[in-house]
Amino acid sequence: MREKKQLAAYKVPGLKQDVTISIDRWGVPHIRANNLHDLFFAQGWNAARDRLWQIDIARKRGLGLLSADFGPGYLEQDRAARLFLYRGDMAAEWKAYGPDSEEICTAFAEGINAYIDACDAGVMTLPPEFALLGHRPDRWKAEDVVRVRTHSLTRNATSELLRAKVMAAAGNELGARLDQLRKQLSHGVVPTPVDGFDPTIMTDRVLRDFNLAVSPVTFSRERLAASLEEAAFWTVVTPSGEIVRASFEEGSNNWAISAEKTATGRPILALDPHRTHVLPSIRYVVHLTMPGLDVIGAGEPMVPGISMGHNGTAAFGLTIFGADQEDIHVYETHAEDPDLYAYQGGWERVTKMTETIPVKGCPDQSVTLEFTRHGPLLYRDRQNNRAFALRTVWLDAGMAPYMASLLVMKARTYDEYADALRGWGCPSVNHIYADISNTIAWKPSGASPIRPNWDGLLPVPGDGRYEWEGYLAPDQAPFEVNPKRGFIATANAMNIPNDWAANNPAIGYEWLDKSRHDTLHRELAREQPITLQDCVRLQCSTFSPIAARALACLKAIPAVTEKSVIWPLLADWDGDLAADSAPAALFEVWISKYLGPLVARHEGAEPSLIPMLMPFDSPSLVEWLERQAGNAQIQADLATSLEEAFGECRALMGESVNDWSWGRIHQLKLTHPLQGFTDEAWSIEPLALGGSSSTLNYANYRLNDYSVLAGPSVRMVIDVGEWDNSLFVNNPGQSGMPGASHYRDLLEHWRNGTHCPLVYSAEAVQTATVSMLVLEAGSG
Repeated sequence: MREKKQLAAYKVPGLKQDVTISIDRWGVPHIRANNLHDLFFAQGWNAARDRLWQIDIARKRGLGLLSADFGPGYLEQDRAARLFLYRGDMAAEWKAYGPDSEEICTAFAEGINAYIDACDAGVMTLPPEFALLGHRPDRWKAEDVVRVRTHSLTRNATSELLRAKVMAAAGNELGARLDQLRKQLSHGVVPTPVDGFDPTIMTDRVLRDFNLAVSPVTFSRERLAASLEEAAFWTVVTPSGEIVRASFEEGSNNWAISAEKTATGRPILALDPHRTHVLPSIRYVVHLTMPGLDVIGAGEPMVPGISMGHNGTAAFGLTIFGADQEDIHVYETHAEDPDLYAYQGGWERVTKMTETIPVKGCPDQSVTLEFTRHGPLLYRDRQNNRAFALRTVWLDAGMAPYMASLLVMKARTYDEYADALRGWGCPSVNHIYADISNTIAWKPSGASPIRPNWDGLLPVPGDGRYEWEGYLAPDQAPFEVNPKRGFIATANAMNIPNDWAANNPAIGYEWLDKSRHDTLHRELAREQPITLQDCVRLQCSTFSPIAARALACLKAIPAVTEKSVIWPLLADWDGDLAADSAPAALFEVWISKYLGPLVARHEGAEPSLIPMLMPFDSPSLVEWLERQAGNAQIQADLATSLEEAFGECRALMGESVNDWSWGRIHQLKLTHPLQGFTDEAWSIEPLALGGSSSTLNYANYRLNDYSVLAGPSVRMVIDVGEWDNSLFVNNPGQSGMPGASHYRDLLEHWRNGTHCPLVYSAEAVQTATVSMLVLEAGSG
């Protein structure tokens, strides 16, 4: 029985012609317009309909406007955010994203504003968060969409700082070796301080403002009640450890399979971008249709267009690619005039910019922002005549996150696709492609600085000796089209071909664990034809190659296998970190809390140094196991460490092993930022999950309580050519409105791997539609 469609019509000033928005049973809006302006106007209007509070907070956070609504407790975060805004030429900025990018962003902003106008007029209802906090949404300008950079993923400033601190504590040689337990490096590179840099000068204060700028917005009664005198206390929002993990462990899996290897006889493209889990979802799925354009897929709700999906001819997806896009610069400042810093044998003056920040309940506050030729000045060590700045690709034209997708989503051939990617700046990603001609391709893209005389792994003096020589030219980057193996798969691992790396500038040395990459390549290389459901199964796989390798080592250690209580739990385990698995719980507690410190101690780390290395790099630990397990003392220590982990599991889950499971302690807690201000159930009850950072079903977690931090936000499996067979899920739902029907309706589908149809054809959309909105052009 077909569901009865609900129909609503609204007069919307600003439209040239009527627009329809058909909302299917899974909450996906299918927007149909007759021209480009109206299509992206309606996308903005619809983004506000489903996600107004989310995008309003994101805009205010990015532009440094939180204090106006929420008071002095947000003043320092506003100041930090303004250090990283794009302040360059807007003509160059718009040009980077294509000839119609300004028109698109203008229409998108006008659509958001039109929805806000409708709320002010009482036609539409503001999300409940506004009433709860007593504030209002702001109007948007087109440039707001692109000037904000801090929601992008770049790297590796936080790692540079940590590495310097480890080397300062342990000495350069030992510190470099120990730091590999924190972050394994590729190509055998050994970090060495350049001439003029002393690691002992680094402190956490150097990146405090950077960390504050990239932190999400938090709400507490104490912060909202802060006085102007207390503003300086609110300089830590997210623990630095979580920011470090986000920089390197928010990855993704994607793959494209040639028609010869699939059961459908058509290419398949699958993707599942991993980000920190938030409520509402960081992603939003939308279908945009007008004459000459028909695209469906996912993007971020405050950005027009889509960044992953398909256009009826070609499908495209992305995962993070390990380009190093940041450097910390250290300056000698003049003893008599600290606004001068040494550069190329002379002195340059710090550039200062004064801005006024409105603050709720207080006079407007004047803040001074300081910049060197390399970027924002983040910290002054006045006692030692030093200053620290960050060079980041963010501040150049064309680096607004995902905005180059406006060109990519239109590409219908590989040549058009590769040409569209020439302007891709941030984040650096593995782009993959599959089209109806059975072309599949890999084309990593993103700004990759060329460092002619250093490796980018440690801070460098800012005196002119260590400068970028531009970016790697798009035509010079590696790529692959229609490989003989019949598939392309990326998962954030080091995947640069050795012959390319030997003859080109280094892109980066810090990559994620190759476990997911290896699992994909093993599974996709099979001879049996691969189905759409096989791809769904892979996206939900909790098998851990790290666990399998570690188990192989432990099986060869009598001191471990003779533990009558512990070893029977692990002896027949296959390394699957399923939510209901007891051995998975023991293994993850052991490897995350106990094996790392043991390895660090054996490698010469003092106890005070071990917290700097956490969370430890799992591949580094397992490689150490594989090299050292024959040592009798190490074997005894390994047995003891397993006993300690077993004891923690008992303390967490009880005496009976039968009551243990990984999902009992490894849980996703989707908490609404304002849950502490309401008795209504805006948050979602904890969800037991399997997986880890080494499984395709990515589920990275906090060390203190094993709660899940990051994982797949949206998943898609695209049947290239028979588009209505494609599947998706967006966790926990499409809507950001607490209590709405699509606020959490996809959660069980996401957990259980029961993806939903991603309908595309006009007929399929009509069948799946449960409600329709007609936006009527007119004066309202």
